[in-house]
Amino acid sequence: MSHPRGPLAQLRRGHEELVLGLLRKHGPLSRGELGKLCQLSRTTLYDILAGLVAGGAVVAAGPQDAPRGRGRPAETLTLNPEAGQAIGIDFARRAVHVAAVNLAHEIVGSASEPHDADLPWEQRVDLAERLVGSLNDGGLRLGALSAIGAGVVGPVGWPEPEDDPEPEDDPEPDEPAHPVQPLLRERFGAPVLLDNNTRLAALGEAIWGAAAGDRDVLYLRLSHGVGGGLVVGGALHRGAYGLSGEFGHITVDPDGAPCDCGGTGCLETVASIRAVLDAYRAAGGRADDVPELVKAIRAGDGAALTLLEGVGGTIGGVLAAVCNAIGPSVIVIGGELAETGPALIEPVERALRAQVMPVSRHRVSLRRATLGEAAGALGGIALVLHESPLLSRYPAGPDLAPDLLEDIKRRQP
Repeated sequence: MSHPRGPLAQLRRGHEELVLGLLRKHGPLSRGELGKLCQLSRTTLYDILAGLVAGGAVVAAGPQDAPRGRGRPAETLTLNPEAGQAIGIDFARRAVHVAAVNLAHEIVGSASEPHDADLPWEQRVDLAERLVGSLNDGGLRLGALSAIGAGVVGPVGWPEPEDDPEPEDDPEPDEPAHPVQPLLRERFGAPVLLDNNTRLAALGEAIWGAAAGDRDVLYLRLSHGVGGGLVVGGALHRGAYGLSGEFGHITVDPDGAPCDCGGTGCLETVASIRAVLDAYRAAGGRADDVPELVKAIRAGDGAALTLLEGVGGTIGGVLAAVCNAIGPSVIVIGGELAETGPALIEPVERALRAQVMPVSRHRVSLRRATLGEAAGALGGIALVLHESPLLSRYPAGPDLAPDLLEDIKRRQP
């Protein structure tokens, strides 16, 4: 959803979030109780509440019992869970993850299902539709959708014409940024906001997860691919052409294996699921997936522990270099490989502490992600709601055309 971005509009959104946050935390409250908790002036509070009630986000919950039967019972206000729902979908390399929240920002549900890496997009969208239909015991009201936030693997967006050697080959302005976008629009009948799924996972962790409330965050996902996202100064950083957070393509071994990106010896050739499992099998281990590798680690398998010591050290070195350049206060590590636990995380932390600047050594907090597979889908929802301060300077991008912005506005309750 597009919002005005002037200072007064941002201040008002901040006041709205304050009031909504109090109602989420405390449940139904009277105007007087809200006034005491939020410390806003009576005029400002009533103006904010009038807007929230008119927009359907807040409804009357009924009068409170008046003390000793004196006076008119005070009306209480509460979040309206039926006002609308937002859907987030994460199209990972080998799975689809979905999540839904209502207008009260309460999570309605989430679901995931793996699939083959070469599954056609039409079938992935079929899978997403089925998973969405399973949420909330099938009670999800698709007609209330204002938009869908979707994450896909890889960069999202187009190069600027002056940077393209063959401008005539650029897509037309109304051409979708990704083939899944028109499929989702047709299937759900709602506008689609699209971004890199790992950056959306970073957004999810920064709003609801391990880094909630922190203003400078580095998120790293160790999965079938390796990537991440950055929150800088309280805002999600997209980067030119949507290329921020490609940590998996930092070179760690110039003489290493070729990478799918066209480079050589990238972090992804060392720290992705495939790379780790291949290296483990080459060392004599037997594991076809991460759960089997976790079992080997818990059994004290020397080859697995030695391998993860080296992989963790490499990851920690990359994180230290990024920390020295960006200066985050929190690093969040997610993805399936994080399930290997201390066997990986501890060598990551040792290498990070050894290589980061001494002044930062004890100021950077390393944390495990908390949202699991739903992180990217929840980040997609945040992109739709666009109410978090993390998105105050975040561009809609070429994938969200002006007509779609207007469509989203018209759909708001």
